[in-house]
Amino acid sequence: MTNATAEKRTGAPLARAMRPINNVVERWIPSALVFAIVLTLVVALLALTVTQTNPVDLVKSWGDGLSGLLAFMTQMALILLLGHMLANTRPVRRLLTRLAALPQTPVQAYLFVFVIASVASLITWGLGLVVGGLLAREVAASGKERGLKLHFPMLVAAGFSGFVVWHMGYSGSGPLTAATPGSFIAEHLGGEVVPITETTFALPNLIGAVATVVVVAVALALVAPRGSDRIVELHLDLREQLADDEEEIVTPADRIDASRVITLLVGAALVAYLVVHFAQGGTLTLDIVNWSFLALIFLLVKNPFEIIRLTKEAASNVGEILLQFPLYAGILGMMTGSGLIQVFSDWFVAVSTPVTFGVLALLSAGLVNFFVPSGGGQFAVQAPILLDAAERMGVDPAIPIMAVAYGDQWTNMIQPFWALPLLAIAGLKMRDILGYTTVTLLASGLVFATVLLVWSL
Repeated sequence: MTNATAEKRTGAPLARAMRPINNVVERWIPSALVFAIVLTLVVALLALTVTQTNPVDLVKSWGDGLSGLLAFMTQMALILLLGHMLANTRPVRRLLTRLAALPQTPVQAYLFVFVIASVASLITWGLGLVVGGLLAREVAASGKERGLKLHFPMLVAAGFSGFVVWHMGYSGSGPLTAATPGSFIAEHLGGEVVPITETTFALPNLIGAVATVVVVAVALALVAPRGSDRIVELHLDLREQLADDEEEIVTPADRIDASRVITLLVGAALVAYLVVHFAQGGTLTLDIVNWSFLALIFLLVKNPFEIIRLTKEAASNVGEILLQFPLYAGILGMMTGSGLIQVFSDWFVAVSTPVTFGVLALLSAGLVNFFVPSGGGQFAVQAPILLDAAERMGVDPAIPIMAVAYGDQWTNMIQPFWALPLLAIAGLKMRDILGYTTVTLLASGLVFATVLLVWSL
């Protein structure tokens, strides 16, 4: 029996089992904008029926909340804008092209994109999202050139699946907040902090991160299209978009715009700032990630002409995010103002024991994340509730901290909020990948629950 035949027989049953889910998703899941509007209505109805909030107060909470994520929205827009620009500079495109040629079979291609995106997400979540989308496109383009039939939605789903481990890594906002002196979590714990060594760098979390990557990789390999399965290939080769057009230099101003010295100076200044920042004990933040991207862009482009062109090309991908973030901020405002988030959390906590607390907190966090997809925002409103319950039950505070972190990254797989940057890069809709990311949700959920259960013993 050949390897291809063995793969087909092994993967076919699970792949066939997922087809009905894929069909339902493709037919019935609306656009991310409509999804956000529907979620707004659902949260409003829940708040009015299960809490004491009246319609006037709810509307005020929603309206006040609309502007609650403006700074965060700008940071996210910059991540997408700068990430798109960086990945389309000539040196990075050449590197992605070389990497994209490494996979030799379709399954290798899907797993390659997933593993690279996972590693990037563990370093910092923004990098993981951008790398996942862009590498998926490059692998698809390279495979098409070499006659390798690759299902592009599966490649994009594999790239987004790498995001399922982001909160276990270096940029996890929950654990970092708990480890920061003077944070709202430190104040809640009587001025104490929970060191990173007890959360992110704790052995259960490190083992869990590796186990999640392995288990999800196996699951994706099993559902990957093969044999007679329908294949949707990438229609546009990214390298066809590479522009070698040189701006005409007529005036002295044109000569300045065509000078590489200008961009190198700005890039060097940004690098100097980053060196000083880290030398003085600064940590990796969302802003620092953005300035790192910006520094690399200025260092890699040929001149200001090129950076202006890259900005114009990337700007078209930002609009959808700018429109949807206020809607999710409004959802967060309703959840917080009505007390609905506490209703959800208290219901799970009421039926838990010290051993099952972590697993039930994970379920609670996963549910809340579906309505409040911002990791930092969710941690701010849910972690104090769970930490109070953990203290009453004698549970290690690291458990609720990581339960919220795991729940946040877990249900991201079926929540379109964080998929927007990657989908914008790939040119797909959430329904195109949801059938596969649901598999990631199921596989990773088993690992997260097991880690928290063992951690609690």
